[in-house]
Amino acid sequence: MLSPNVARSFNDAENNLGAMDAPVAANLLSAAADLTLVLNGDGAVLDMAYSGAELTGEGIDGWIGHPLGACVAEDSRNKIEIMFGELSSGLVSRRRELNFVGDSGESLPMNCMAVRLGDEGRIVLFGRDMRGLARLQQRLVNTQISMEREYTRLRQAEACYRLLFQIIGEAVLIVDASTMAVTDANPMAAELLGVPVAKIVGRRASHVFGSKDREAVRSLLATSQSVGRAEAIANATSEATGGLELKGSLFRQADVTYVLVRLLPRSGPEANIASTNSDGAMAVIERLPEGFVIIDDERRVQSANAAFLELVQAANYEQVQDVAIDTWFERSSVDANVLLSNVREHGLVRRFPTVVRGELGSAEDVEITAVSVPGESGALFGLMLRRSVRATSEETPITGFPAQSAEQLTDLIGHMPLKEVVRETTDVVERLCIEAALKLTGDNRASAAQMLGVSRQSLYAKMHRFGLGDLTTDSVDE
Repeated sequence: MLSPNVARSFNDAENNLGAMDAPVAANLLSAAADLTLVLNGDGAVLDMAYSGAELTGEGIDGWIGHPLGACVAEDSRNKIEIMFGELSSGLVSRRRELNFVGDSGESLPMNCMAVRLGDEGRIVLFGRDMRGLARLQQRLVNTQISMEREYTRLRQAEACYRLLFQIIGEAVLIVDASTMAVTDANPMAAELLGVPVAKIVGRRASHVFGSKDREAVRSLLATSQSVGRAEAIANATSEATGGLELKGSLFRQADVTYVLVRLLPRSGPEANIASTNSDGAMAVIERLPEGFVIIDDERRVQSANAAFLELVQAANYEQVQDVAIDTWFERSSVDANVLLSNVREHGLVRRFPTVVRGELGSAEDVEITAVSVPGESGALFGLMLRRSVRATSEETPITGFPAQSAEQLTDLIGHMPLKEVVRETTDVVERLCIEAALKLTGDNRASAAQMLGVSRQSLYAKMHRFGLGDLTTDSVDE
């Protein structure tokens, strides 16, 4: 009798295979799979055989005498019923993944197929160990998470760089050190040179200036590559801008060497252009809805917008001028030391969480984005303070937590108890794993639950908690 679940059977099994006694049949069944179980008609385990040292220490010998449903996880019991139902119409069932549970409690995923032994009522269950595949899938998930995290970090850094490059009040050119071609220029450089950015980018740096100054520019770039920094004097091509002082600094990015060339007006009308640009930038900053403050190397306020004054409950700018910024931090010098040390080291800090306490005693949770800019008399630091909204209950989806990704979790140290930091870490990892599993399975929630080793009910509960997906319909397991 040919089972409907078998694509092709032997042509002449009786003559080609011959009569097999019990030892030969046992060896054949044992070699056919990683795990072989002999069941009676009620589904209880009568005997077993397994190969490989990995299953030896799992304590599965204790399954003998127990129903098969007691040896698997809860989400696999309905699959056993389906497999046994298929045996009623044939000798072989379809392959299905069952999650067995050993004495250690570790899940043992098996790809199983059941075969009915004639009319005797006994069933042989063949299982292939899927833990190797599960480990590969987990490595794939971890790699995907790491790639997504790195891509997000690079995208945020690129956005921040572009913003600073556009609004900075100093003319800057980025030059490829190998080709001497200008790869980028900010609007201030275009205005100072009197040439649109589109006509500057792609040209050789020496051709951006007048013919008399090309040799000086070439010397500047050559010296910058040899010593890392150089200075030269050159004239701009526009007669209205007068003389310029060029300063070059060498840096590397993605295995490519660049020279950052700063264009500083020496005298003449260009000073008015810089002043106009600076005044316009400060007017924009003054209207920002987020608090913005500039402090010097001694942490004292040099400039602040109206939103910052409102945040610290100050009546006017004179009330905050030359006051140390950590005056309004709840943890004062601790937060300020951590923030500024990281800005000095990396040049930029994003979403640094702290609490700002105003002059009248009110407290606000804020996230600080800070940058460092060199100045004539020392470094200046620009701080943008944004009010943060924290989760108010355990049932709030994870999008409300202050930690949105793994790299932000370290920012919580020192700002909340260890117990809460651990809970934040667990929630972030759970959400990332669920999102990755759903993406890998094409949003098939039953397959995602199997990949994660949890029941579908548990997966749906976690998805509801994290606000993931539309839970009005369930995925159908094959």
